[in-house]
Amino acid sequence: MTTMPARIIHATIDRPWREVHAFASRPENMRLWAAGLAAGLTRDGEDWIGDGGPIGEIRVRFAPANDLGVIDHTVTLENGARFKNALRVAPNGDGAEVMFLLLRHPGVEDEAFETDAAAIARDLATLKALMEGHSGE
Repeated sequence: MTTMPARIIHATIDRPWREVHAFASRPENMRLWAAGLAAGLTRDGEDWIGDGGPIGEIRVRFAPANDLGVIDHTVTLENGARFKNALRVAPNGDGAEVMFLLLRHPGVEDEAFETDAAAIARDLATLKALMEGHSGE
């Protein structure tokens, strides 16, 4: 079995973790903090459909609703490529820690991986700003 290089990108949010999870786990809210989904998602059965910009239409399937902070989701591109993303919200004292596990898939160059990591960090910073009630820093 082959493993991929991985990076955990996280943000500490000064808001109860259950509130962060309740907001962040709603696909309807993702357009507010996930730049790649700024056009929003439309429900299609168990999936959500979105405009992935230059990569075309994307299909997203989320883990079932849960009380554990899990917002894992699988993204399927028009070409059939699938990416499983682990996104979690966990308690951190009276606040929350939001963590995204970015995997470096075969063939992804250094620059593309760093670009993805920076985009995820910006998304989590936007989520933090929304949840803490202020605009970005």
